[in-house]
Amino acid sequence: MTPPLPLDWLIPDWPAPACVRAVCTTRAGGVSAPPYDRLNLGNHVGDDPAHVAANRAIFQRAMGARPVFLNQVHGTAVLQLNADTDASKLTTAAIQASPAVADAALTRATGVACTIMVADCLPVLFTTLDGRCVAAAHAGWRGLVGQGGIGVLEETYKAFRALALIDKALADTKIIAWLGPCIGPQAFEVGDGVRAAFVEHDAQAAQWFVPQGGGKWMANLPALACQRLAKLGIQQIFGNDGSALWCTASQPLRFFSHRRDRISGRFAVSIWRSD
Repeated sequence: MTPPLPLDWLIPDWPAPACVRAVCTTRAGGVSAPPYDRLNLGNHVGDDPAHVAANRAIFQRAMGARPVFLNQVHGTAVLQLNADTDASKLTTAAIQASPAVADAALTRATGVACTIMVADCLPVLFTTLDGRCVAAAHAGWRGLVGQGGIGVLEETYKAFRALALIDKALADTKIIAWLGPCIGPQAFEVGDGVRAAFVEHDAQAAQWFVPQGGGKWMANLPALACQRLAKLGIQQIFGNDGSALWCTASQPLRFFSHRRDRISGRFAVSIWRSD
């Protein structure tokens, strides 16, 4: 029997079909010592590998699915997961092995979870309304802005459409999205270069940057993502609305935040198809 999820974890509130499951962890439920306390799932941040292995085992048991962790590089690559995709092993010796380099994953298989780790960057989940395909994307500002106006969200959408050429049933189904916790617009200060990177390919992005003086701006990462998704035709977007309740930097007891703490763990956001 799958154990109950910790009460503090987030379950997306969105109209996903019953066969689609998703979860966003918090600091609750793990064994890591400070400053990684408690459920740090990142194996690249300096935490004790044995603690990370134990935390990942806790995570997998709670989900009842097999998470595939990515080697995230703030890029735009998308990995397609199959039923036999080799997930990160949960042993202490193997946990340091590098998985595939990608910042998004999608799958049509059941029981394998598209999983990303974050600690201020924006996690974005996708599902088709018929539940035949799901995806997760790691959208920090670098991955979101991408190159030439094409970022990780655009690449994930393209991957859905590529699958539609194989599975014709996907061609006519709508895609919906859920935005998880990230650093909020009240805490995400950036420089002129970040703003310019967004505005260069979309002048409308300027509205999501509030001037602070001295070449600094407060950026609204969820709003920038919503704008990108809307341009792809994804109109049903749920979750993070930019309010303080969703801000990782403002909630040290609940969320990890690299911007706030510098030395920080990672929480995870996963989506999968169940049988």
